[in-house]
Amino acid sequence: MASAVSTPAASAVAAARCKVFGGGRKDGMTGCRVGVARKNLGRVVMALAVDTSRFEGVPMAPPDPILGVSEAFKADTSDLKLNLGVGAYRTEELQPAVLNVVKKAENLMLEKGEFKEYLPIEGLAAFNKATADLLLGADNPAIKQGRVATLQSLSGTGSLRLAAAFIQRYFPDAKVLISSPTWGNHKNIFNDARVPWSEYRYYDPKTVGLDFEGMIADIQAAPEGSFVLLHGCAHNPTGIDPTPQQWERLADVIQEKNHMPFFDVAYQGFASGSLDEDAYSVRLFVERGLEVFVAQSYSKNLGLYAERIGAINVICSAPEVADRVKSQLKRLARPMYSNPPVHGAKIVANVVGDPTMFSEWKEEMAQMAGRIKNVRQKLYDSLSAKDQTGKDWSFILSQIGMFSYTGLNRTQSDNMTDKWHIYMTKDGRISLAGLNLAKCEYLADAIIDSFHNVN
Repeated sequence: MASAVSTPAASAVAAARCKVFGGGRKDGMTGCRVGVARKNLGRVVMALAVDTSRFEGVPMAPPDPILGVSEAFKADTSDLKLNLGVGAYRTEELQPAVLNVVKKAENLMLEKGEFKEYLPIEGLAAFNKATADLLLGADNPAIKQGRVATLQSLSGTGSLRLAAAFIQRYFPDAKVLISSPTWGNHKNIFNDARVPWSEYRYYDPKTVGLDFEGMIADIQAAPEGSFVLLHGCAHNPTGIDPTPQQWERLADVIQEKNHMPFFDVAYQGFASGSLDEDAYSVRLFVERGLEVFVAQSYSKNLGLYAERIGAINVICSAPEVADRVKSQLKRLARPMYSNPPVHGAKIVANVVGDPTMFSEWKEEMAQMAGRIKNVRQKLYDSLSAKDQTGKDWSFILSQIGMFSYTGLNRTQSDNMTDKWHIYMTKDGRISLAGLNLAKCEYLADAIIDSFHNVN
């Protein structure tokens, strides 16, 4: 059998193949995987073997800091374990729940035999009307005058992301101011939209309360015309909200600096139990005549976590401005997700549009908010009774909504998990929605131990 002969041309081809495809099974002369010869219709074809991926440069992404808590919780086999990481409501038995009014709305949809056709880009008209009415009040002059541009979007995250794309396109030199701390996804959203952001002071670790003077100073010092991201109610992660008087002062400063207020409203009705009370901040700014962005979500107050139902609202100075803004939001939504899903939108529209179901919803919402308030009170009582150092735990009661900022640092939070099997985010935030009355004393023991015995 004739031996293979190396020629300059053959060596060059082999070298090129090595450069493109990388090494593999070695050829004695080239040090490269040269492949396997096979017959193909009388011709000899060289099948090059490729053992490197085009995705070699793609690194592994870090785990999500919140969703990763649930994965760790599931892997723990202890009977004592408690998941206070993810912000999702649980019953007193610590089970997920579907609201009765949601079941009724879905049954109504089945009875009607409604189709699953595409929605328009802006979403379901009945939902858009209902969500703007809930946010601002049906008699609000901004609604009556046609100054509100509303687009149904993919819950709070999708609404924020759509607004971020709008800011990047039409306000490319503007910066977004974000509270320190804030919901973990806010920064991701603006980073991906290539919108620059900076932080303003919010949480004061010395008081476990609001650093209002620092907040005002940072907003005043920001470049004129900045976007100020505000939590409409039940600030995530701290549970610390400005008082009505502080909201008034914030509106003064934002108006003086010609800033644009941008509210993230994820807990309307779920924080206090009242839709109107939780919308106070947004309505105040609109009443002042400011143009305002508002992202809404129905994950918490209707329990529609998996339906991804929300809206982006832009309250404008005139109807023709609202028309132009809405047209450009639609233009941005079209290549992003084309049009939103219909199921959750019809649930919201049915509940809000039927007086009986609407009343039932408000009752169920008040019950959810009430359960969390009861748990918050019991936790405070347990901490105060068990802690013999005299530490003031009253900040627990001054916070609102499903979250509480415990004041625990990362090492102390690790102790909560490693020793006590209590899963929470590393910034010391706990979700009271995942706690029940029976577990409050156990949680108090863990917090006291972690706070006093772990540096």
